[in-house]
Amino acid sequence: MKFKLSIILTLALICSTIAQNGNPNDYLSAQFHKERREALRKKMPKNSVAVFFGNAIRNRANDVDFIYHQDPNFYYLTGYKEPNCVLVIFSDNQTNKEGKTYNEVLYVQEKNPRAEQWTGVRLGVEGAQKTLGFENALNGKEFLKSGIDFYSFSNVFFTDFKDDYRDFKKEEADLYKLVGSFKVQIGYNTKTEVKTDSKVQNEINTTKTIAAKKANIDTKAINTYMASLREVKSKEEMVLLTKAVRISAMGQRETMKAMHPGMSESEIQGIHEFVYKKYGSEYEGYPSIVGAGNNGCVLHYIENSKMKVENDLVLMDLGAEYHGYSADVTRTIPANGKFSPEQKTIYDLVYEAQEAGIATVKIGNSFTAPDKAARDIITNGLMKLGIINKAEESRKYFPHGTSHHIGLDVHDPGMYNTFEKDMVVTVEPGIYIPNGSECDKKWWGIAVRIEDDILVTDNAPVNLSADAPRKSNEIETLMAEKSLFDTFNLPKLD
Repeated sequence: MKFKLSIILTLALICSTIAQNGNPNDYLSAQFHKERREALRKKMPKNSVAVFFGNAIRNRANDVDFIYHQDPNFYYLTGYKEPNCVLVIFSDNQTNKEGKTYNEVLYVQEKNPRAEQWTGVRLGVEGAQKTLGFENALNGKEFLKSGIDFYSFSNVFFTDFKDDYRDFKKEEADLYKLVGSFKVQIGYNTKTEVKTDSKVQNEINTTKTIAAKKANIDTKAINTYMASLREVKSKEEMVLLTKAVRISAMGQRETMKAMHPGMSESEIQGIHEFVYKKYGSEYEGYPSIVGAGNNGCVLHYIENSKMKVENDLVLMDLGAEYHGYSADVTRTIPANGKFSPEQKTIYDLVYEAQEAGIATVKIGNSFTAPDKAARDIITNGLMKLGIINKAEESRKYFPHGTSHHIGLDVHDPGMYNTFEKDMVVTVEPGIYIPNGSECDKKWWGIAVRIEDDILVTDNAPVNLSADAPRKSNEIETLMAEKSLFDTFNLPKLD
């Protein structure tokens, strides 16, 4: 009864987040982003400036691009979701030619009716001012001749460039030109070819003798500043992150009920992702991992190409993304609904290790505490089973860490020192025994990972993904229930 009530409350929550125009209205507020910029400004030393660029547009094939996804730091500070943009944050107030003070500028894509007909409406300057609350918003081309005297600042903070963006020839201020102009303005690399308007380039070169100067750049500190901000979640963030986690857990539940040996890995993936969409998730937080049997031993297996899972264990590591925030939930279940003795032995060992790891997620404990607790149990268990002979051999079968932050990134940045209140972290021990391993053949092809998203509180840790069962007997019980997908049959294709 409690679970049915939980579903009703979740559906009611979804309905309440739909605005009158049919679009969601539960995004982070402009005030949230403004407060985050203020928090960053307080970390910056006097007489410094931080520059952030939006993510690049990624090409999928020929004239088709991947769905655009904003750089998480940029979104965290602005709420802006379009490409070809720059954010400049000053530690101290600046004064423009009219004598007006300001401490930040957002440069956005210019309105373009023809482009918008193909790729959607752009916020433009007015939209950035009205919707995002930026008093100083300008078109991106203004950054090419910004007039910002970067040489006058004690520190110019930015994340170093990976140069993995394209030059859109017809765009006056695409990311390629914005970054190129910035490099020239700070003397980053005087040999870099910058394809901007020749008049603009001449103005920059006239203003500064680029070859003779170089701004005081720092490409490391900004990562530390942002990690320290993002590792602790606000109340607004927790609403969205919790929703992403619960959606992901519901995907695991429905897949458990629908699972049968004749399914393919990609069909299993599709059930998860259908549930995500049904609950309003825009994307997956990362490529979905569905590995049956030996495929589960590949930690980031994303091919999902096995046509029948048969009687294997199926490792399912998937996370819904909701309004930018990504969950990370893993369950491992028997495709036929019943664990074999060997499968259950390994599964229960991982469950015991996870329980021990979760118990250590407490304020003040080291971030390494869950890994130590889980690894000790797995190591001892593998030795008792005769799968390993020495403790140091356990890393062959448990090769990854146990915890990481989640948030706007599935592996969210953080300082990774000690646990603090309102952090959300994973606890995800695993055992992977590939075919051909140096142990009894009966263990071959068994891969188990159990992963949950844990909130650090003043009291006991809270498992946000608890809607999806973890105990082996509870998984078997749920898998015996009827599924909504039992009667979903499509016509056969020749």
